[in-house]
Amino acid sequence: MTDFPALRLVPKADGPQSVKDFKTDQEVRWCPGCGDYAILAAVQSFMPELGIRRENTVFVSGIGCSSRFPYYMNTYGMHSIHGRAPAIATGLAASRPDLSVWVVTGDGDALSIGGNHLIHALRRNVNLKILLFNNRIYGLTKGQYSPTSEVGKITKSTPMGSLDAPFNPLSLAIGAEASFVARTIDSDRQHLQSVLRAAAQHEGTALVEIYQNCNIFNDGAFEVLKEPGTRDEALIRLEHGQPILAGADRHVVRGADGELRIVPRSEGTALVHDAHASSPTAAFALTRLADADLLHHTPIGVLRDVRREVYDVQMADQLALAEEQKGRGELAGLLAGSSTWTVTD
Repeated sequence: MTDFPALRLVPKADGPQSVKDFKTDQEVRWCPGCGDYAILAAVQSFMPELGIRRENTVFVSGIGCSSRFPYYMNTYGMHSIHGRAPAIATGLAASRPDLSVWVVTGDGDALSIGGNHLIHALRRNVNLKILLFNNRIYGLTKGQYSPTSEVGKITKSTPMGSLDAPFNPLSLAIGAEASFVARTIDSDRQHLQSVLRAAAQHEGTALVEIYQNCNIFNDGAFEVLKEPGTRDEALIRLEHGQPILAGADRHVVRGADGELRIVPRSEGTALVHDAHASSPTAAFALTRLADADLLHHTPIGVLRDVRREVYDVQMADQLALAEEQKGRGELAGLLAGSSTWTVTD
């Protein structure tokens, strides 16, 4: 097994903290019934479990409805620039290893203007936890289609239906070499918090996609995954080391061609989920199971959780080695290098 540098530990709180400690005095301003309320409550009640000082916790957001999040967390926070939250959080995590850094973003903020920042944070494996609220619509700017809206989506900006093929955020993340990828749902508090626990324990970048209902501009987008009459058939609940089941009488198998298929349990042998597999092949295939429009057979849970070197730890080690080898005051020499010229008249 590869030996990795030890992760620098974030200081623990001096004593127990409560949910109340993580609530601010700010009025929570989202539309009544918005799924963001449920996510906020789940995060606020989960944070004391980490035992990390509030002053060593930072929430960084971009622009969008979800990006009001830092106002409501009694920690340090920054409501930053559209799409740039991962970049700002990267600088913070890399320069302050004593902090627990969380990014809150949305499908528009993260996957449109912020797409490059997201994928580079994932490939670098910076010690960040990224919560991507996906409601498949632009909510703050009043209902335009987003990078995750389905083909044919009729919105204010696509009155004849969207022509764009949507991003699959988890496929994108695995393609960008993300070391932790998961999905959960705003209304399933128990599942949401279990995924948050796994993300918090991960060393490196953890991306958690949260299906979040926008009851004003895209109400019911995930209803099939929530309604008692349909959710058990529509959801595939992933658990590491367990067979992957689909509904009451079907399961996931790997075909002779390597593709994953959903078949009756009388056919084939169920694939056992391995979130820690070194190859991302199976995890990527799981992201492709769901019907993009109807969301049938949607996997939720931790799809991938592997260990690899953490960017900010490596960077700190390089800086320490450079200081040891050259000492202080060598910035001018570093900038000049060995290939410089002096230009004279």
